[in-house]
Amino acid sequence: MIQSDVQAAPLSVPTSSKLGLWGVIMVIYFTVAGGAFGIEGLVANSAPGMAIILILVTPFIWSVPTVLMVTELATAMPVAGGYYAWVKRGLGPFWGFLQAWTSWLYGLVIAASFAVLFATYTSSFLTQAFGNDVLDHSALLKWLVSAVLIAVFVFLNIRGAHAVGDSSKLFAVMVFAPFIVMIVLALVHWLAHPVAFWLPVTPPKTGLVSAFGLGLFVVMYNFLGWDGISTILGEIENPLKVIPRAMRIALPIIILAYLLPVLAGLSAGVDWTTWGDAAGFPELAAAIGGRWLGIWMAIGGMFCAAGLFNAMILTNSRIPFSLAADKYLPQGLTAQHSVHGTPFVSIIVCAVIYAVLSLQTFSSLLNVTVVLYGVSLLLQFAALIALRIREPRMRRPFKIPGGLPVVVILALLPAVILVLAVVTTLQDPDAGPPLLKLALPLLVAGPLLFLLTRAVFKRGAPDVHVPIEYDEAVV
Repeated sequence: MIQSDVQAAPLSVPTSSKLGLWGVIMVIYFTVAGGAFGIEGLVANSAPGMAIILILVTPFIWSVPTVLMVTELATAMPVAGGYYAWVKRGLGPFWGFLQAWTSWLYGLVIAASFAVLFATYTSSFLTQAFGNDVLDHSALLKWLVSAVLIAVFVFLNIRGAHAVGDSSKLFAVMVFAPFIVMIVLALVHWLAHPVAFWLPVTPPKTGLVSAFGLGLFVVMYNFLGWDGISTILGEIENPLKVIPRAMRIALPIIILAYLLPVLAGLSAGVDWTTWGDAAGFPELAAAIGGRWLGIWMAIGGMFCAAGLFNAMILTNSRIPFSLAADKYLPQGLTAQHSVHGTPFVSIIVCAVIYAVLSLQTFSSLLNVTVVLYGVSLLLQFAALIALRIREPRMRRPFKIPGGLPVVVILALLPAVILVLAVVTTLQDPDAGPPLLKLALPLLVAGPLLFLLTRAVFKRGAPDVHVPIEYDEAVV
């Protein structure tokens, strides 16, 4: 039975506004991938062969353990706040706060980068279609494009998760269509003129391990975000059944959505060392199918960035709402829309931060966001292990098989790959110092903010408890 003395902090969301299966799948797709855009740098860093290996191998040691962990905890505790509530219940309020802080922080940066990406692909479309590169020469105009995107999707998100899910389905079609045409044309061309597009396996004078490490942060970045769906569990129709099914369907879709476009692009004959710089997917598509396909791909990039941003607003805005419900932030952030039940104040506050951050460039922050995400992910795995030990009778509709040893091994896989990525990056004289300079202060700020918010806002008020259902009656 459910403990009677615990209450969650739910959103009052009408049933008609809740997400169904395919809405959830599309939100997962856009919180994790949103298209192959952004993976191009992997090829330039690690060479074609190693890029293919990384796309195939990394999901099984980085994404699959996360999918299993999220599915177990989401079906055991389908409550508002998701991973924040799980870590708070498993490890305590301090670690729950750190989980929320690191997750909110990387979410803010990533969401703002998607707004910038939308402006970038808008510029690519204008250049390819009309020869107009005005956005490339005006930072203000480029920011205004990002700001318009932010305003449009704030309005859509205030209307609820169902509206976000429906729009995500449309965006997915617009993203998939040019890639499918590109893949088919590339396959036809390769069958007529086969080449070893997977060579070289590593960059010149670079060993296998070094090449693997060089591209690791890029592929990890492009496969993070599986836990984002947890923050809106209260806005999903029948999450106990939908979450496991959605994860099983989304995982292969996302792997193929990266792998097939990269394989197609490698057959275009474009110098692999220019990928991600002079050659993005619009340029690769133009090399394969002509200018018309390049223009279409640029339009797809715009929809990709819009879909990524749309989904990130949805999942990221629930974190300050949950922190405010626990009185770590001002109570105004818990305000809900009278019709749609959405945390509209939290959505607007996050949007203002996105607009400010979108004035910046984000290339140097990729590694930092992966580190922040990695820390929050490890806290979730620690909570998974702690709950297996402390709450053995907790009802788990989906339970990772194999007992505690398998759970520990699953937790070690992303931990090992994160450590490998950090060590490899620190050894790089160009990437190492910026990583230390940015990541350490942001991580140290978490404990300091915990003390500050407890003194300023919480003032001894109790946390919202997280409900747990047991397989048998609790004595």
